[in-house]
Amino acid sequence: MQVFNSRNAFYKTPFGAVKQNTNIDFSIALDRRDIHPSLSIQKENNDIQKLAMKFKKQENGKFIFTVSFVPLETGLYFYCFDLGDNGYGVYNAGKGEGKIAKNGGKFQLTVYDKNFTTPEQAKGKVFYQIFPDRFYEGNKKSTLYFSDRIYRENKDEEPFFYPSTQPDGYLNKDYFGGDLKGIADKLDYLEELGFRYIYLNPIFEAHSNHRYNTANYMKIDPDLGTLEDFHNLCEKAHKRNMRIILDGVFSHTGSDSIYFNKEGRYTSNGAFNHLDSPYRKWYDFSSKYECGYRAWWGFDTLPEVNENEPDYINFICAENGVIDYWLSQGADGFRLDVADELPDDFIDKIRIAIKKHGDDKLLIGEVWEDATNKISYNKRRRYLLGSGLDSTMNYPFRTAILNFLTGTSGHNFCEDIFTIYENYPKEALDVAMNSLSTHDTPRAITALCGEDPYGTNRYWQSNRLLSADNYEKAKKLIVCGFALLFTLPGVPCIYYGDEIGMQGYRDPFNRGYFKWWNMDRYILDNVKHISAIRNNNHIFAKGNLYFIYASDECISYVRYSDNHKYEVLTAVNRGNTPVEIKHRDKIYKVNPLSYIIEPIFE
Repeated sequence: MQVFNSRNAFYKTPFGAVKQNTNIDFSIALDRRDIHPSLSIQKENNDIQKLAMKFKKQENGKFIFTVSFVPLETGLYFYCFDLGDNGYGVYNAGKGEGKIAKNGGKFQLTVYDKNFTTPEQAKGKVFYQIFPDRFYEGNKKSTLYFSDRIYRENKDEEPFFYPSTQPDGYLNKDYFGGDLKGIADKLDYLEELGFRYIYLNPIFEAHSNHRYNTANYMKIDPDLGTLEDFHNLCEKAHKRNMRIILDGVFSHTGSDSIYFNKEGRYTSNGAFNHLDSPYRKWYDFSSKYECGYRAWWGFDTLPEVNENEPDYINFICAENGVIDYWLSQGADGFRLDVADELPDDFIDKIRIAIKKHGDDKLLIGEVWEDATNKISYNKRRRYLLGSGLDSTMNYPFRTAILNFLTGTSGHNFCEDIFTIYENYPKEALDVAMNSLSTHDTPRAITALCGEDPYGTNRYWQSNRLLSADNYEKAKKLIVCGFALLFTLPGVPCIYYGDEIGMQGYRDPFNRGYFKWWNMDRYILDNVKHISAIRNNNHIFAKGNLYFIYASDECISYVRYSDNHKYEVLTAVNRGNTPVEIKHRDKIYKVNPLSYIIEPIFE
């Protein structure tokens, strides 16, 4: 019998993060009866509370002590157990286990708002991420709206990169012609694969192919189409019970924008050249900055905004502001770019603006770490406590999946997954966006069997593909990755082209045009199969999780209903030999480089 385990209902109930005002029961198992233990618990930045524990019973030769605690406020709490005057306590030994020592790490308890809810419509669904310029060209082009853009007629070529044959370079200046009509034209394809949410990288006017340097928040980029094209996309998607999520880039604008207008493209009184500009107070101008103003990570083409400026807040969040306008036009939510760069109070206001359009509207934030205990700019963030984000892009799950498939032990995988499972409010975890790759990472199939690109330049990455043997292994591994992605808590999100085996190292090589003429049927058919399993099993919307097997090369877990009468078992074997797993008196054989997903009824 263990001293304590935060993940075992015998020692702590309920499991994981809790709503405020929830009664939590703690128990520890000690070798002696003559000890007077106490729960030592502290809400971050508050005083430590010590609650005496009472002897309850003797079991298996151990003395069981218990105590109850009711957190009244939201926030992060940290706790251990004091064993008395001898200086010893029960501290966190990892994997939820407690150890007796004179000092050590404490256990985390996430307490979130009792009224925190997230969109029911999103739970259990499958998401798809589209980089708009690279998906499908619906309106055939020969020239582009702005003369300084380069049109790429040959869709099979890789994106240009800097430095190139031109002195200025071509990075982010080339366009393959993908547009909103093209996305609408391919809704049948997306529906057939079971995708129900489409997350679009930025679609507002901006002078780069990625469009993260916004030029006009209130206008569709003309090379993507018109407002009518957007209405048409939303209307066609909604008829299929599909929803559209937009990318909100609110920490910075483009220098080449109607707000800043450094390049003089617009007739507006931009902040850069006009002291009386209505946008001047949005930005921080000072000689202490190399370019004369505060810029995002020092890039002078990305002037940062002051997110605490009331006029900017109103522009984004008020009635007829950016959020209100686009949700009124048919969008179903926003993903917030670089949420770490946005103040919590600003995110709170964005949430209010979004939820005015209905509780079904979704708000996801870009956070790369555990979002419950993230510290950015020396401040603990409160993304998931109920007043801010619905959830985040769940990069920790991506890391755990890719690490396991490329060699990390299955035991480490279990720990990585369960840490997030324990720390996140269930409402947030049920809509956490889980991906194997995104526009900011190497493509998943490349990451699985490719060479390490970090520390290399773009010339090294250019046109570098997997060998035939590595590709054959990688496509089996990525299918195993999808099996995990689609069955773990949260919502799976496939980055466009991953389902057909597209390769590519880092930006811009992970942003090629979708190869409609060269689809890997093995991967695509497996994605369709796995997606159908998910869409036909309600357990993936809110089901609980426990692991039943872990070895160096194989893992297995079950998603289950509260009464355990319905389960879905998932097993993945990344190794080269078969593995047998026993569950409920049945033996499951998992072949090398393969997966099993099987519903189980009592």
